[in-house]
Amino acid sequence: MTRWLSSFSRITTSAAVFIALAVPAHADKRVALVIGNNDYRNVPKLQKAVNDARTMGDTLKQLGFSVMVAENLNRQAFSETLLAFDRAVEPGDTAFFFYAGHGFEIAGQNFLLPTDVPAATEGQEELVRDASVLADRIIERLQNKKARTSILVFDACRNNPFERAGTRAVAGGGGLAPMTQLPEGVFSVFSAGPRQTALDRLSNDDANPNSVFTRTFARELLQPGENLVQVAQHTRRLVSEMADTVKHKQIPVYFDQMVDDVFLNGVAKAPADAVPSAAPPPQQLAALPPVAVPKLPKDEAVNAPIASFSRHNGGWTVVFSIADPALGISWRMGDGGDFRETGFIDTLDPRTRKRMPNPSIELPADAPAGTIQLRYVDAQGEMQGPFPIRFDPEAALIRDQRKILDMTATSWLSFREFNGLLVYYTHLMSYRCAIREVRIGIDTAVPDRVLKMPTCDPRDPSMIPSDAQPYLKLAPQTRSVSVELTYRDGSVSEIKTFRR
Repeated sequence: MTRWLSSFSRITTSAAVFIALAVPAHADKRVALVIGNNDYRNVPKLQKAVNDARTMGDTLKQLGFSVMVAENLNRQAFSETLLAFDRAVEPGDTAFFFYAGHGFEIAGQNFLLPTDVPAATEGQEELVRDASVLADRIIERLQNKKARTSILVFDACRNNPFERAGTRAVAGGGGLAPMTQLPEGVFSVFSAGPRQTALDRLSNDDANPNSVFTRTFARELLQPGENLVQVAQHTRRLVSEMADTVKHKQIPVYFDQMVDDVFLNGVAKAPADAVPSAAPPPQQLAALPPVAVPKLPKDEAVNAPIASFSRHNGGWTVVFSIADPALGISWRMGDGGDFRETGFIDTLDPRTRKRMPNPSIELPADAPAGTIQLRYVDAQGEMQGPFPIRFDPEAALIRDQRKILDMTATSWLSFREFNGLLVYYTHLMSYRCAIREVRIGIDTAVPDRVLKMPTCDPRDPSMIPSDAQPYLKLAPQTRSVSVELTYRDGSVSEIKTFRR
């Protein structure tokens, strides 16, 4: 307990943190972090999020979890609390994360809002995104800690608080995005479905201290013999029925990527009149509902060409990959206009014994998004195509720079002795368009501070602004710097440690 208490000593006074330990009911350790944010400064305050966190904390303690309860966290306190949670989770643990407060979705990503998140108006989504906590990052962190089971529950509702006061949302995409691409061993629950609002109360006479979802979910968790899927299904049905009584639509959703059934309050019991058998039947696996797999049209080629895009100072280089031997390649941008030949390079294709068509083209730096129509002449002299290839400059830039960062991880930081000890991060600045956040740690393996980066300029993405400082001055006794990147797609890099 001393280790956990000391890990919270750095949390700012704006956060009230309570820690309670309980003896695990199973051999594997159960660790939980529950967060409730009510006291927002720049967006509407909430009434029940803190109560929801306390209720969930009490519930999880009854289930054998060592529980950390944090309330009204600003951005710094949120980060430090997550670091303390990181330290508490060990390989093989069951980790439970619960959040009640404002939620925000933009471009398919979910963000949890600290109490000091700035107010946002139209076009300022990036301002809120940079001040918030990415939900996918929490999953990545638990995966890095090798938790065997990760359970994430979000009681954050789905609309704009500036349009409907008192609900849990901020200006943004109109709903938290579904978490359909979860890694193995992760289970997530949302208090309402897309485009739905999660109710705090059923009416003005509803004196229950908890939201409609949390009061139901906490009760279902304590039901003996229910696995997580059953808990989520029962909660969904009960919350939906309660919301229907006030003519409101709220249907909680869950996303399941568990390999085995997970029982938090005892395994399912056989009926009293069941005949004993030599061996109990195995529990059914928790699984996603069946998903329809789209079929390729009959006339769509299996070996359709693909393209890779790379950005340089002069513009874009597009390299086409064609599985079949080709005698010539031509292209055009969009559905109209003439096709242009790519020409040839001074190399013989051993498959055709003819000069190889040039597989690349150049596009200007300011080329807009569009569709490249590609066609080629096959070895029999027949024209194949045209094949549509989508060009999205923003996505292509992020993907290209991410690939470079992955390939050059040993160059992210470099030390120099110049009027003291400096650490340069010029390399990260040059490819910052692929990065959402850089975190570093000085003489610690846990990156615990954010490194300020210039804004990405798509017109000249690798250029470092003249007023940017691409280095930090370190204490002379510094021995190492750790670094962790959160990429634009929300994924998180491995923590890299650079030593002098």
